[in-house]
Amino acid sequence: MRGTLGAAGSSEDVRVGGPLIVTEDLALLDDLLRLCAAAGAEPEVHHTVPERRASWADAPLVLVGDDAAARCRGAARRQGVILVGRERDDPDDPDVWRRAVEIGADCVLRLPDAESWLVDRIADAAEGAGRQALTVGVIGGRGGAGASTLACALALAAARTGRRTLLVDGDPLGGGLDVLLGGERAEGRRWPDFVASKGRVGGGALEESLPSVRGLRVLSWDRGEEVQVPAEAMRAVLAAARRRGGIVVVDLPRRIDEPVTEALAQMDLGLLVVPGELRAVAAAHRVASLVGGVLDDLRAVVRGPYAPGIDEQWVADTLGLPLAGELPHDPGLLAALDGGAPPGGEARGPLGRFCAAFWERALAPEAVS
Repeated sequence: MRGTLGAAGSSEDVRVGGPLIVTEDLALLDDLLRLCAAAGAEPEVHHTVPERRASWADAPLVLVGDDAAARCRGAARRQGVILVGRERDDPDDPDVWRRAVEIGADCVLRLPDAESWLVDRIADAAEGAGRQALTVGVIGGRGGAGASTLACALALAAARTGRRTLLVDGDPLGGGLDVLLGGERAEGRRWPDFVASKGRVGGGALEESLPSVRGLRVLSWDRGEEVQVPAEAMRAVLAAARRRGGIVVVDLPRRIDEPVTEALAQMDLGLLVVPGELRAVAAAHRVASLVGGVLDDLRAVVRGPYAPGIDEQWVADTLGLPLAGELPHDPGLLAALDGGAPPGGEARGPLGRFCAAFWERALAPEAVS
């Protein structure tokens, strides 16, 4: 059954480990349980500090109700403790801050004013938010440049490194990256299921809901009529994907509309694929000027064969972009694709070697620090 994966968790969402809640205030507890549900987290509830030390020490987040602060004195000091009260409580009451200090709380919150912030904090803690995914956008300098082919090959090469990898098809008119990978029949959600997404999408729920193809997750299109992905949905989905860590590769269309602008705003770097011919360079110059207005780190990937007098460095210099690399001409690529082989599926092939070398550079400690 398909549905919309939005900010509020649904019965279809995948639950992740949640915070420890300590309170006897039933009204406050109801609020906190509702916020945990919105974050896709399953909490553990106690009226006082749990007898099992691990419950207190290992919970990703501890939410202590104002009513329970006195009962939590003496608990082991740790990060991620929040003292939570309701709006009726006086936030300027000096006793509130004294109680927060006594239990080692990081901050004091009042509901409902702080609900949105707390949902985000719960979800981050439950998902183990750490380093965000390295996010790479791929865009063609002209039609038929091979951006979709490179995006798929990069994702496959990233998955071969053992890293969590998500491939996002940002071009509704591109025919579907799941088809290019041979995964069009794989079960899972596609873009039409996410067009109504607003606010926060759970990263774990997103990952588990997508088709798994050749060792990576793929967000592509179904075979129905074209749907428009609102900018807000693009922002929410990509933000969720990035929070999961690992690598996210996004295949982008050449038009720069609001959803694409939102996607570009979340890229760590972009790769502009440019064939080695004059008309392609002229077209790519226009694309580069538009993309460069949003994305700071845009690099050229130049694809042979070359017209006379042109090489990869000349193309990059003409575009005013750093050269990310030369994509070698592979005369057998089209035949392999027609035969059902995924682009870059062979690690030892020219495309596979190019992608492996790219990730080796991009994932070097100095490159991602």
